[in-house]
Amino acid sequence: MHGPASSGWLLVALCAATGAYCLARMRGGAEGQRGAAGGEALMGFGMAAMAVPTTVFTPPAWAWPVYAAVFGAAAVHALWAARAGAHHLHHLVGAAAMVYMSLVMAGSPAHGHGRGGSGVPLLTGALLLYFAGYVLLAGVRLVPVAAVAGGGGASGWGDRPELARACRLSMGIAMVAMLLTL
Repeated sequence: MHGPASSGWLLVALCAATGAYCLARMRGGAEGQRGAAGGEALMGFGMAAMAVPTTVFTPPAWAWPVYAAVFGAAAVHALWAARAGAHHLHHLVGAAAMVYMSLVMAGSPAHGHGRGGSGVPLLTGALLLYFAGYVLLAGVRLVPVAAVAGGGGASGWGDRPELARACRLSMGIAMVAMLLTL
C-alpha cells in the first residue's frame, strides 16, 4: 500500500485483528457460518499483507500474481457458494477486488505507484462505490444489533453477530482505504 506509513500500519493491524477474530469464529457456529468466517479470515489476512507500507517491505514481483491466484480461487469458491445464498456474492466482489488490486500492483511501474495521472479507472470507481455503500449499510445494520445486544442469552464471544458485523464493517472500511490508494 502506498501513502503514509502510519495509516498503512493501522490498516495492517485492523485487518490482521479482523482475520484473527474470523479464525476464532470458525471454531463455532453452523457449517455455513464457519465457511463464511474462513473466507473473511483469508480476506483479512490478505488485506493485512497487502497493506504493509512499501517503505518497510516491497514484495517481490512474484508475490502479486500469487495474491491474484489465491484470491481468484477464493472468488471461484464464493461463486460456487453463491448457489446456496446470495450473501456469498459480497465475498465474490471482495475476492474479485483483491484480484484486481493484485493485478494493478503487479502491472504498475515501481511496484504499484498508480497509473500516472490517468485518473481513477472505471473499475476502481465502481468498486469504491460498492464498498462505500456496503460500509454505510453495514454501519446502519450494526447500530440496532448493538443496542439490543445486552439482553440476549449467554453465548460465546465468537458467536456474537454484532462482532461479526463489526468485522465485516472494518474490512469494508479497509477495502475503501486500499482502493483509494490504488
